Amino acid sequence: MLLASMLAAFAIRMVVVCFTYRSLPDADKFYEQFGWEMGWIARALASGHGFSSPYFPWSGPTALQPPLYPFILSIVFRLFGIYSLTSGFIILSINSLFSALTCIPVYFSAKYSLGASVGGIAAWVWAFYPFAIYFSAGRVWEYALTGLLFTTCFCIAQRINRTASPLAWLGWGALYGVAALSNPAVLSTLPFLLAVALYKVRRSGGRWVVNGALTTLAALAVLTPWTVRNYRALGILCPVRDNFWLEIYTDNFGNAYLDRTSPPSADGRPYPASSPAEMHKFLSLGEPAWLAQKHALAIYDLTHNPRPYFLALKTLRRILYFWSGYWSFSSEELRDQPFEPATVSYIGCITLLMLRGIRRLWRLNRTALLPYLVFIAAFPLTYYITHPMMDYRHPIEPEIIVLAIAGALPWRRLLQAQSTSLQVHESA
Repeated sequence: MLLASMLAAFAIRMVVVCFTYRSLPDADKFYEQFGWEMGWIARALASGHGFSSPYFPWSGPTALQPPLYPFILSIVFRLFGIYSLTSGFIILSINSLFSALTCIPVYFSAKYSLGASVGGIAAWVWAFYPFAIYFSAGRVWEYALTGLLFTTCFCIAQRINRTASPLAWLGWGALYGVAALSNPAVLSTLPFLLAVALYKVRRSGGRWVVNGALTTLAALAVLTPWTVRNYRALGILCPVRDNFWLEIYTDNFGNAYLDRTSPPSADGRPYPASSPAEMHKFLSLGEPAWLAQKHALAIYDLTHNPRPYFLALKTLRRILYFWSGYWSFSSEELRDQPFEPATVSYIGCITLLMLRGIRRLWRLNRTALLPYLVFIAAFPLTYYITHPMMDYRHPIEPEIIVLAIAGALPWRRLLQAQSTSLQVHESA
């Protein structure tokens, strides 16, 4: 069943790839659809300029994006041509493979929590899940790669407390480090998942201090080389990327009060890619000085013009958007996004089923529920204070789907599956 769901997932995504890859290499738009900053950095790597030039003009070294996906994309560029049609087809195919492989941790995560039958259903739902298809087969970005790595980390976190092998704890920490090199936001969940696992180990009399140290050191060991590279190339100390304060600056005070015309963006405070004036500043100052300026401006905003009611309201609207897809039904919004009402209805249903699944799993197995709560509570925090887009929540979509399935299935079937799962765990 698992293999069939994986093959079906890959086949579906490849059909979509055949319809989307030709639109990627558009020179008139500076190849924006071909990965935006990821693509521009990959172009620099493939051209011998190193990890640099996060925007279309050539510039110096950068840490605006995490390194893993641009390096993968640069290999495709070297082999099949920079911004070529063939490269577009290959990279979307690789994304589709990552997304199809995510059926594996989805299956085992659901199986561990709710039983093998629910695990099979979860794998098939992921195979046909519209967002999983679109964000892998239609977008050049790290979504599918991060989703695969992050879901695998979650799958390991569910059962890592059952092993005393130091290699297992080292491997888990190292995998978390690799996932962070794809999207550093995943690190927000590691302290909590590690704490849950170590609590279980301590209750069983295991070596919880040693295991915790091994996991932490392994994650740091993976992140350290890139941290050293950033310091040598840019003179800044950041483990993965250096754009946090840029996002705070552009998205907390950049929009008009109660702007109803667009999702959270940087209106009035544009990024260099969309503003010649800002691009001139970026090229003139260089990335470290330009980001230091944004950092100072963000601190000034927060200390001299805090407007707590405004910031609290924007944060609440971001939370609502993250879980419902709703930002505004204004005429301008609907003109730009005509399918938004349908999208909001769809996302809202998924969220409601997820909440129902949380309630049911709370009744069935609170221990199994705890890692899911960590994921859906900790991971979005970064986006609540910057800007939440539907693609940004993709790394936790597999867990959302498992909980939604728990909310959608008949209660009797869940009880039967959970009973079978407990019998398997007891006999293991």
